Amino acid sequence: MINSKLGWAVLLVILGGASIYTLTQKKIVDSALSEGKTVADFPQTASAWFDAMDNGVPLNDEQRKGRNTWLLWSGGNQDFWDYMAGHSFGTVDLLKIMDSRNRRDRFKWFGIINDPDMQQAKSADQYGLWLDTPKDKLASDVDEKVYGKPSGIVGLRLYPNPAFDEKAKAKWDGARYYQDQGYYYSSKLVRPYRVGMTCAFCHVSFHPLNAPTNTAEPDWKNLSNNIGAQYLWINRVFGYDLKPDNFIWQLFRTSPPGALDTSFIATDNINNPRTMNAIYSVAARLATGHKEKQAGGNLDLPNQQAEMVVPHILKDGADSVGIYGALSRVYVNIGQFHQQWIKNHNPILGGLPQSPFEIKNAMHNSVYWQSTAERVGPLADFFIQAAQPTALLSTPEGVRYLSQDKNVLHRGKEAFAQQCASCHSSKQPTAVPGSEEYKTQLSAIVMSDDFLKDNYLSTDARIPITKLQTNACSALATNSTRNHVWDNFSSETYKTLPSVGEIVMEHPVTGKPFKFMAPSGGPGYQRVPSLISAWASAPFLHNNALGSYHQDPSIAGRLVDYEDAMQKLLWPEKRDGFGSIYRTTEESWIKIHPTFIPAVLSPFLKELEDDTGNIAIGPIPKGTPVNLLANINFSLEDKDQLKKTLKVLIKVKKALILIHQKNLKGDDATAVLLPLIDPLISISKCPDFITDKGHYYGTKLSDEDKKALIEYVKYL
Repeated sequence: MINSKLGWAVLLVILGGASIYTLTQKKIVDSALSEGKTVADFPQTASAWFDAMDNGVPLNDEQRKGRNTWLLWSGGNQDFWDYMAGHSFGTVDLLKIMDSRNRRDRFKWFGIINDPDMQQAKSADQYGLWLDTPKDKLASDVDEKVYGKPSGIVGLRLYPNPAFDEKAKAKWDGARYYQDQGYYYSSKLVRPYRVGMTCAFCHVSFHPLNAPTNTAEPDWKNLSNNIGAQYLWINRVFGYDLKPDNFIWQLFRTSPPGALDTSFIATDNINNPRTMNAIYSVAARLATGHKEKQAGGNLDLPNQQAEMVVPHILKDGADSVGIYGALSRVYVNIGQFHQQWIKNHNPILGGLPQSPFEIKNAMHNSVYWQSTAERVGPLADFFIQAAQPTALLSTPEGVRYLSQDKNVLHRGKEAFAQQCASCHSSKQPTAVPGSEEYKTQLSAIVMSDDFLKDNYLSTDARIPITKLQTNACSALATNSTRNHVWDNFSSETYKTLPSVGEIVMEHPVTGKPFKFMAPSGGPGYQRVPSLISAWASAPFLHNNALGSYHQDPSIAGRLVDYEDAMQKLLWPEKRDGFGSIYRTTEESWIKIHPTFIPAVLSPFLKELEDDTGNIAIGPIPKGTPVNLLANINFSLEDKDQLKKTLKVLIKVKKALILIHQKNLKGDDATAVLLPLIDPLISISKCPDFITDKGHYYGTKLSDEDKKALIEYVKYL
């Protein structure tokens, strides 16, 4: 009986979702255009209010405009995050994490940065919401109509909700908003405020050379715009209401602090946490760009050429259309012009066919896109000026941690030249790579006194994952492939990249290696990251999987994690290896609150309710590899793949029902699912499970050379 009902439910979800996805054909515009606004309604600000940031780097007014865009401009995405609060299956509600009663513990729990101008509220506001209040006056030259009000959290801005009319006010209950799950999960709930997210939320953190004494109460001088949100706990921010018995909690737990699956909302059904990029030496970085062909929607960007030199910013080098396009895409990815964006993909759940978010369409139908376009130039100018290396050598405290032994440093430099510089130097020889002449020239470049001057410490090249051997899931992301959501933001060169071939992966139970054929058309590569200020950026690898994590932003605290990461990088036997596989920490269920179940499906799912009224599919045994379920290929685009996936899922469904009916626990439940592991691997978009593997360069050096290399890299 349950089999039949669940089968019909799945069918209705697919059909219902598909019909919703394809119905809307009318012209879609953003809220600003629908309200008759123009770019003139969103002027930039050259406020000097934040001048103490980034070590007080001197800025002109254009550069200040760029910085303030980074800190204050949401690009209209407050509409999107308001939508997500009611349509994210109970995972995203940014207004919730602002509860001022938790201000003192925000950094400790969420890893977010408190706004220095705000303080803990003494009482709830007129709507019963606990929101931080200003300590004193705020910047008078920051227009609240354009940039909203400070929320108390750097990178989140508060806007009045235009839908909060008299009818909504009559239904609003502040106490129930904090306490009644059925109330605050409702998609019909109208909140008094909308929350806008700026780039700063994922990129501002404590300055490596000037951390605050109290992480709960920093000053602006303690903050850096370019270091990246190294301490952000994604599972706590975007899963505030989840518990370990919910599989979604287990999924979010695979993002360590400072790492985020950037395709979480525009999902490609591959779980691939990536670190929030640190931004350094932008001028030198732009000089490392690679010539790539542009075609189709790429050419709708201003001043775009059929072939041009572009930098790679995303970890997989997919955003290969130039700075203007790459920065504009970031704003869309955090919700700008969501009215169109969510029609190009099925948010969070995925599965349904994607279509390209078209640049040409955004340029005509989104005032927020147009306004962001005006800000890209000043933003680039700001980072060229402000995103400078944070060298330990530049502070007396930092110097204390640096080796002064010239022999050790010379040895470390030689090791860097032999093992690192071919990828981690933007200064490259003219000789053919790999030749003896190349090695001789490269050694001379590294050993020169000006090696670090204007050196991005990366070639910005795409490296096949088969060569790098790190976890492949980030490299296998598909959102930028042809005809997918980010099609217009990846070059023709990217879309025609050959397959990297067979990737060696390990079975999550037996550990036995097997081969996975990577698709062609873009996936399978990782760009080379910069090693600038690597001492401040541990843990390492694209997913922060390598090295210890201490929530200590001081120089001493950062170096503890740096030393551990470098030890594990150069001595692979010290890594967790098979133990780094993310597995469920306890028996869990795929839980869906009844609020998110369409009324037409409720009768079919009644028998799947747990004792709290949630629809619960499971149990999923403790110890199950998370990505075994997270990376299932649900795509409707390939009919043969869909048939294969459905056959396996039917087997999984029967197994879960058997576990449920017989109330199996622990090893008994695992025994039922064990025969399904190989079939699940066969329908995975990325069956790669070990997270801290790969990047074995330098591991064959002598121990003394490795120690010297660790000391030298501290100077970068």
